[in-house]
Formats: sequence, C-alpha cells, structure tokens
Amino acid sequence: MLSKTLETVINDQIKHELYSAYFYLSMSAWAESSNLGGAARWLSMQAKEEQEHALKFFEYVHDRGGKVTLQAIPQPPAEFTSMLDVFEQVQEHEAKVTALITHIYELALKENDYASQIELQWFISEQVEEEKNAAQIVDMLRMVGSQPQALFQVDHELGKRAAH
Repeated sequence: MLSKTLETVINDQIKHELYSAYFYLSMSAWAESSNLGGAARWLSMQAKEEQEHALKFFEYVHDRGGKVTLQAIPQPPAEFTSMLDVFEQVQEHEAKVTALITHIYELALKENDYASQIELQWFISEQVEEEKNAAQIVDMLRMVGSQPQALFQVDHELGKRAAH
C-alpha cells in the first residue's frame, strides 16, 4: 500500500512529467517553425518519452492501491531565441526533474517503502541519461556557435534520434 505522502508527491510528479511533455512539444513547435526539423523531431520524441514516464508513475500508483489525481498543467513557454536557448532550457529542466525525483526517493527511504525505492531507481537512472544527453547537445551547440553550416549539421544529427 502506498502511503498518502508518497501518493501525493507521485501525483505531483505525474503533473511534472506531463508538463515536461508539453514543454518539449512547445519547443518542437518552435523548432519546426524555425526550419529546424531535426531538433523538432528530437524534441517531439522527447515529449513522447515524458508522456511514457507520466504513465509509468500513473500505473505505479494504481499498482500500489493508490488513487491518481490529475492536476492542471501550466502553459509552457512558446518563444525561444535560438537552438542553444532551447537546449539550455532542456538541460535546466532535466536538472529540476532530477531534483523532484530525488525528493520522492528520499521520502521512500524515510518511509522504508522498498517497492517505491526500486521503482524510483529506474527514474533516477533515466535522469542520468537525460541530463547527459542535454549537456552533450548544449556543449555541441556552444562549440559551433552561430555558424549556419555547423547548426545545420547539428540539426541533421538531432534528426537521426531513434525511438527507444
């Protein structure tokens, strides 16, 4: 049985994961309208992945006898100044998500909820990957600066992202 405390914070996390999907979809729309089809594809795939994370938490709450309570999702920003701006925001956002998941894990530790600790381990490992990917893209974009040919190449590489 999931405690009320963990049920509440996981319900909050479902909202955060759905916001993440919305945030990445907004970025994807901006990239598409900026003729950055590769970045748009990468961000759209990221949005789908965040939806999957929300559903994983959703199912976990039910599996543990809890009640899912969906919350309002804030509107994400729609305007960005550059591809670097987008991915710097991705990097910052993923760091925030990591902190949220770490907080849930700390509560599970405090409550000796071993099942939740095991479930959250998957999310912690996922966040290591998310932060690494964002940092690599930011580093790449900083290296190329505003050189159009180099940005074109980075955009092309982002478009090669495969679904996992």
